[in-house]
Amino acid sequence: MTLRGTIGPGFYRQAALALLVACVAMVAASILLARLSLDAKALKLSLQVSVAVAVSALFLAGLFIRRISDDRRQIAESEQRFRRAMEDSAIGIAVVGLDGRIIEANPAFAAMLGYSREEIEALTFFQITHPDDLQIGRETMDGLKAGTVHAFQFEKRYLKKDDTPIWAHLAGSVIRDETSGRPLYLVSQIEDIDARKQAEVRIAEAETRWNFALAGAGQGVWDLDMRKGGTTYSSTWVKMLGYADGELDGDPDHWLTMIHPDDREAVATADRAHLDGNTEFFEAEFRMRHKDGHWVWILDRGKAIERDAAGRLTRAIGSLTDITRRKEAEERLTVSAAMLADEKERLRVTLQSIGDAVICTDAANRVTFMNPVAEKLTGVSGDEALGKTLGHVYWAVDEETGQRIGVARPAIGAAAPSDQNSRAVLIRRDDTRCSIRQVVSPIINERNEFCGLVIVFQDFTDARALQRQLAHAAAHDALTGLANRSSFIRTMEELVDQARKDAAAAGGGRHQFMFIDLDHFKLVNDTGGHAAGDALLKRVAEAVRGVLDPEDIVARLGGDEFAVILKSASTAGAGIAARSIIDAIAGLDFTWDDRPHAIGASIGLTAICADCGEVDEIIARADAACYAAKAAGRGCVSVALDDKINDDRSEPSKPLAAAS
Repeated sequence: MTLRGTIGPGFYRQAALALLVACVAMVAASILLARLSLDAKALKLSLQVSVAVAVSALFLAGLFIRRISDDRRQIAESEQRFRRAMEDSAIGIAVVGLDGRIIEANPAFAAMLGYSREEIEALTFFQITHPDDLQIGRETMDGLKAGTVHAFQFEKRYLKKDDTPIWAHLAGSVIRDETSGRPLYLVSQIEDIDARKQAEVRIAEAETRWNFALAGAGQGVWDLDMRKGGTTYSSTWVKMLGYADGELDGDPDHWLTMIHPDDREAVATADRAHLDGNTEFFEAEFRMRHKDGHWVWILDRGKAIERDAAGRLTRAIGSLTDITRRKEAEERLTVSAAMLADEKERLRVTLQSIGDAVICTDAANRVTFMNPVAEKLTGVSGDEALGKTLGHVYWAVDEETGQRIGVARPAIGAAAPSDQNSRAVLIRRDDTRCSIRQVVSPIINERNEFCGLVIVFQDFTDARALQRQLAHAAAHDALTGLANRSSFIRTMEELVDQARKDAAAAGGGRHQFMFIDLDHFKLVNDTGGHAAGDALLKRVAEAVRGVLDPEDIVARLGGDEFAVILKSASTAGAGIAARSIIDAIAGLDFTWDDRPHAIGASIGLTAICADCGEVDEIIARADAACYAAKAAGRGCVSVALDDKINDDRSEPSKPLAAAS
C-alpha cells in the first residue's frame, strides 16, 4: 500500500492529453502543407509555424515530464514520512479496509494487542474487538459507506491475543476517491487508555463506597463554589431535611436562615472563626428546620479549600450528619444522670442519717463506703477504710462457734439472697467485742454480674443480753434460778424420745427421775411468812444443786416440789444420790427472825427409758412413789419399779419419820 493514489491520476491524464494534442497538431500541419499549393515564402512560414508548434509541444512535454518527476519524488518523500511516522509512533495506527480487513498496522498497535504485524494484518477488526463493542464499529463503518461520517472518535475495548480486554481510544478519518468521492479505506489512531479506564473504575467504586458509607451513616455533603454560583448539596443531605434534589442548591447563605434562632449566633461565630483562619476546620452542632416544620439536630464539619488573591473564600466543602438520635439520647442521659445524682445524694444522706451501720464493697471486696455509725462500731475511719479489703475493716465471728462469718461473693449464676445473722460478734481493732445483727446483701447488675456487697449491721449487745435474760426467765424459776416446769417437761420429752431412738439403734438407754417434796415446809411459811419460805426454797435449791453432778438437771416444779433428772442409768446410784439430797436438805441450818427451822424431804424415784410411757406417766409414777415415801414416815426414798412402788428405808437419812 502506497500514497500514490492519494495524489490522484488526473494530473497524469492532463499531461498525456497535452502531448497528444501537440502531436496531432504537427501531423495535421504536415498533411495540410502537403496538399496546399503555397509559394516558397508561405511554405517557409508554414514550416516555421510547424516547427514552433513542435518545439512548444516538446517544451511542454518536457515541463510535464519534469513535473511528473517532481511529483513522484514528493509522493515518495510523503510516503516515506508517513511510513516513518507510522513506524515510530508510540500510538497505534491502522489502515482498515471497508470490509473490516486490517490492511496495514504499525508496530505500536500490534504490540498493544500482543500480536506481530504479520499476525494482526491477517485479521479483521471484528476479530479483535470485544463482543460488547462490535456495534459501535459497525455503525461507524455504515456511516462511512453512506457518506454521513467523515471522521470518527470513540472508545472501545479490543481483545488481546490472550483474549484479555483492553480499552483504547480511536480517532480517525476516511480516505475517499478525489473524483468520485467514494470511500476507499480508513486510517485510525489507537491510543491505549486501559490504565485510565481501570483508574476510573477504581475511582467510581471508591466514590460508590464513599457515597454508600455517607448515606449509611446518615451523612450528606455540601460543596460551596463561588465561581459556580453557590452551594450544592448531596441527595442524602436534602432528603435529611425533607427536600428534593436541587431544591436547596444555590444561595450560599440560605442554610443560615434554616438554623434554629437559639443556635444561629453560635454557628455564625464558628463560621467566622474558620473564615478568619482562627480554626483549621469549621465544626458546629445545631438544629435545622425540617421541611415539615420539626427540628433536626445536625453536626456540620467543613473546611475552606480555595481562596482568591484577596484571601476571599472561593471554595469550601464539608459534611453534615443527622445527630438527632444522639442528641435525644444525650438529653435522656443528662436527665437520667441528674436523677441518678439526686438519688445518690438522697441515698448518701439516708445512709449517713440512719442508725444502722452500713459498709459497701466493690466486686474485688474493697471498701467503697462507710457511714458514721459503721466507723464508730468498727473503730476505723471512712478515709482510712476506703480502698482496703473488707477484712481490714470488718471482722465478724459466730457467737457460739467463734468461726468467722463469711461475706464472700456468690457463685456465678447462683441465686443471691441476703444473708442474715443475729448471733454475730464484731471484733474491733482493739480486740473489744460487741454483739451485732448483720445482713449481707450482694449487688447484682442487670447483666447478672456481681458488683459488690452491702453489709448492714447493728449494735445488738444490749438486745442480745435482754434476749438471753428473757430466754433464761422463760426457762428458769425466778426464785431459785432452777429450770422451771415447762422447760423441764420439754427436756423430759427430748430424753424420752432419745431413749426410744437409742433403744431402736443400740439396745436401750436409761436415765433416772426424782420427784422431791419438802417435809414440814408449810410450818415455815405459816410462822415466818412467805419471805421466810422463799429464802428457804433458795437454800434448798442450792443444797440439791450442790450434791449432784453438773450434767444432772434440777428443776422447781412449783411450791415446794422439785424434780431431778440423773444422767446415771443405775437405780442404785440414783438411790445414793437421793439419800444425799435428803441429808443435804435435813442438814440446812436455817434461821428466820432468830427462830431456827428444820425441814426434810421425801423422794420418789423412777426410770426414764424407752418403754416407760409418756412424760406425764413417768412424773405420775415418781409422784406416787414420793407419796409412798411420805406415808412410810418421810425423810426416805421410794422407788417405783414395774408399776409397783417399793419404799427403801434400809438406810434412812435421819429419823424424820418418827418425828412426823
